[in-house]
Amino acid sequence: MSWIVLILSGVFEAVWAIALGRSAGFSKLGPTVVFAVALVISMGGLAYAMRELPTATSYAIWVGIGATLAAVYSMATGAEPVSLLRVLFLAGIVGCVIGLKAVS
Repeated sequence: MSWIVLILSGVFEAVWAIALGRSAGFSKLGPTVVFAVALVISMGGLAYAMRELPTATSYAIWVGIGATLAAVYSMATGAEPVSLLRVLFLAGIVGCVIGLKAVS
């Protein structure tokens, strides 16, 4: 159960990071509310998962999922350019996250 919660928490990390960027320094209400709710869910899930999983592994997986999803979303929406190297490096992050799960 902790792994599922950790993965979902990583997804919510991407949500709050994207909402933070769209909040324009917390001047837009909608993205600011999404940011706050997603942040609480993400941190709460990370804290829950860390009750059973090692801290370093949990944090690395949480950040890896969030960073990868935020980057993929930004590329998919055209906010960031898509390149072969970006895709390869993101695939590397995904591979590392899977590797951490495999050795845990």
